[in-house]
Amino acid sequence: MCGVTGADVVGAEILTEGSGWHEQLADRAELQVSFTGRGRDRSAAVAELGSRVQAAAPALTLPGLEVRHRRLNVHDEWRGRKVVGCRAGETFVIRFLEVGALERALVLLVAAEPTTVDGPSWHLSDPAAARRVAQERAVTDARDRAEGYAAALGARLGPLRRLSEVGEPAAPLAYRMAARAEVAGDDVRELGLEPEPVRVTVRCTTTWTLLA
Repeated sequence: MCGVTGADVVGAEILTEGSGWHEQLADRAELQVSFTGRGRDRSAAVAELGSRVQAAAPALTLPGLEVRHRRLNVHDEWRGRKVVGCRAGETFVIRFLEVGALERALVLLVAAEPTTVDGPSWHLSDPAAARRVAQERAVTDARDRAEGYAAALGARLGPLRRLSEVGEPAAPLAYRMAARAEVAGDDVRELGLEPEPVRVTVRCTTTWTLLA
């Protein structure tokens, strides 16, 4: 039996850790798409790349999406110590402000024969709201643990003294799959690209005062 009484622990502190999470359906998505052009020299490679990117223009200008990032690279291709050609590439990061635009864009993008299509990654338009719910649950969890220890010591839980977040909040993110560029445009509906729940997790450390 524990010989500690409530009177013995008055003024002492209890430190507990709590965790909480909240999950809700994603209402944003991101997709990364890259195109490649090859040629005997840089001009030819860039020209082929431009033709491929132009074929994707109808997808990149659809309503409900925005191109967040574009990155171009051009470099020689070597065989041993000899330059045998040139390769040009461009990568797009596309944000879908309306998840309903994803399927329409994929049909057009795949028809343009990109080199790679990666994603989608799922996001929340208002992650702060989900994080607040997770924070409330984390604090409730920490309090429940502290109350259990206080009861075990024959004391009552007093006021909160300190609270700190443990580590960086987990980024609210959920990945569905990587869409393959070789899939025919009409088959993107078979890839199962419906929005997924996004989970936001928070952990905190709390310090409480004990009362008799």
